Amino acid sequence: MTLTRRRVLALTAGAAALPVLQLLPGQAFASPEDVEKQISEFAGGKEPQTGKISLNTPEIAENGNTVPVSIEVDSAMTGDDMVESVMILADGNPLPSVATFHFTALSGTAAATTRMRLAKTQNVIALARMADGSVYMDKKEVKVTIGGCGG
Repeated sequence: MTLTRRRVLALTAGAAALPVLQLLPGQAFASPEDVEKQISEFAGGKEPQTGKISLNTPEIAENGNTVPVSIEVDSAMTGDDMVESVMILADGNPLPSVATFHFTALSGTAAATTRMRLAKTQNVIALARMADGSVYMDKKEVKVTIGGCGG
């Protein structure tokens, strides 16, 4: 490879930009206010109650890149007892909203399973909005280990 004037200028510009890029802010995490705002928007201003929804997560996740999570809502899926949607939040991720599932009477049951990425040890929150407007919540803390050590 021959060094032309253009390549020398490009290498010099890249080398000069590197220290500046290291001064940029790192990964930001969601603030508690962001999480509360999303909960409030999903709940339509109502206070979430406990019960009806169950969130299943591991207590300790050895790999934060693929954490299994499942939700199930105790519902007859008819009339006012029908589940309209379920939202999963992770309060320590850069964007707290992980997934939203929508259900109809044809769904039969309000249950879903997925995997998510967790940036660190944090709370996972599941919210269920019912047809009558009521909202139910379940919360679990998931400890993410890094190389076998608590994170």
